[in-house]
Amino acid sequence: MRLTKIFTLLVACLGLSMSVSAIGPAEDVNGKPVFKWVPVQEDGKIFMNLTYVWDKPATIYSLSVIDGEDLLPGNEVMILSIPGRSKATVKMAQSMQVIKVTDGLQPAAAVQPGQVMIRFRLADIYQDSLPTGSSGTWKLDKFSVMLTNLWKSTGIYDLMRQTTSNFGKTWQLGLGRVLMMLIGIVLLYLAIFKEFEPLLLLPIGFGAVLANIPLAGIAGPHGILGMVYTAGIATGVFPLIIFMGVGAMTDFGPLIANPKTALLGAAAQFGIFLALLGALVLTIFCKDWGINFDLKDAASIGIIGGADGPTSIYLTSKLSPQLLGAVAVAAYSYMALVPIIQPPIMKLFTSEADRKIKMKQLRPVSKLEKICFPIVITILCALLLPDAAPLIGMLMFGNLMRESGVVARLSDTAQNALINIVTIFLGLAVGSKLSADKFLNMQTLGILLLGVIAFGCGTAAGLIFGQIMKKTSGGQVNPLIGSAGVSAVPMAARVVNKVGLEADHHNFLLMHAMGPNVAGVIGSAVAAGVLLKMLGS
Repeated sequence: MRLTKIFTLLVACLGLSMSVSAIGPAEDVNGKPVFKWVPVQEDGKIFMNLTYVWDKPATIYSLSVIDGEDLLPGNEVMILSIPGRSKATVKMAQSMQVIKVTDGLQPAAAVQPGQVMIRFRLADIYQDSLPTGSSGTWKLDKFSVMLTNLWKSTGIYDLMRQTTSNFGKTWQLGLGRVLMMLIGIVLLYLAIFKEFEPLLLLPIGFGAVLANIPLAGIAGPHGILGMVYTAGIATGVFPLIIFMGVGAMTDFGPLIANPKTALLGAAAQFGIFLALLGALVLTIFCKDWGINFDLKDAASIGIIGGADGPTSIYLTSKLSPQLLGAVAVAAYSYMALVPIIQPPIMKLFTSEADRKIKMKQLRPVSKLEKICFPIVITILCALLLPDAAPLIGMLMFGNLMRESGVVARLSDTAQNALINIVTIFLGLAVGSKLSADKFLNMQTLGILLLGVIAFGCGTAAGLIFGQIMKKTSGGQVNPLIGSAGVSAVPMAARVVNKVGLEADHHNFLLMHAMGPNVAGVIGSAVAAGVLLKMLGS
């Protein structure tokens, strides 16, 4: 019997040595451990104490387990801020049961080196039977004790406790939550009263408010927003369904009628790669200020320049999920601000005479061409760049449903009911990532700055290439349509038409601008595929 216990203890020590990870192994590159399993035997049972052994105190940002909870592989346990390391998300690597969470272990609390954090028990099989009947007596606490406990259970008390616990390290968990709720309200204001991308800014703003309510755990791994995020964003499903709906709503006729405008859509993606380089340069000069972007982060930030919200979310969720909130808010905010950001750039890169150029009416496009186009584009992109196939494939499938004319109900569902349902959950899930500890930092400011630079440079690159096409076509191309090469469909095309009409009340450029506009959607998806292929491993 004694040998059996010793053998079980050894198996537990060896088998559990890596069952907790801090975004990867429990040890750093030098083999220095962050956590350590300490086996304990009591009453003939073997328990495992999760002990923090890093040489500096850490701060708890969130705690996702309670006494008696059964944990499965991949379940989140807590998030720690560890001096000298990035934030650590602690996850289980095998099934265990939480026996006891150490008293005082809560958000904003400090964890000291050598401190036991949680006691676990290895359990391959759980049972939930309870003894029937009851025995003993149960009494209410004193009224004053109940009032005190009630006060301590409120979010107001928790905000105060976390703000004052260690202000320099924990203010984001207290006061920071209040600031983020105000930011969420600002997003709601922009959506409702200014009508800036209301379909997404409204759920994102409300999701931000919900995510920062203390103690509710709505954005945690077991909360409704956390589960929605895991199901739809982490898997990449929601952006792909959105792309299918966009394809069902998009007419590629102007691009098919004038395929040369695809070059303008490609040129406008220049802002993506310029912002990528800008993020790396910013890291070099501002690392001491807390801005530290690696190559994957830089790629996620750069994709903002494509002005394509679903593509930005898809790529960022794959490469840098910790930046998702800031990237999504920047992408959709700048898309909403297209009528404000683009006109000054358009007038800077074009003359009055340029803006008055009238373009010839586009040729009619046959139904056969419209049916063949999504099939050919899907095959070409899938063969040349398989990583872009999910985005391009869903976009073109939606368009094929539209153009085929034989699945009107499916096309209508993709354009309306389905895309509306997914948009609700997509916005809430993105809003759940606007938690104070992830958003209130210098990196967010860097993302917002680089995002507007990327968007502006993409617009400028499209205009410059538009000028080149004007020269090579003998003045038949209005360079304004180059600014529609960004993926903000159809808003960017409408802005081109508006600026053209301001120069000449008879100069209608909407359909001509739709060519590069829809080409920009394809271009941003291809750019995302390239970045995912290069950096996704």
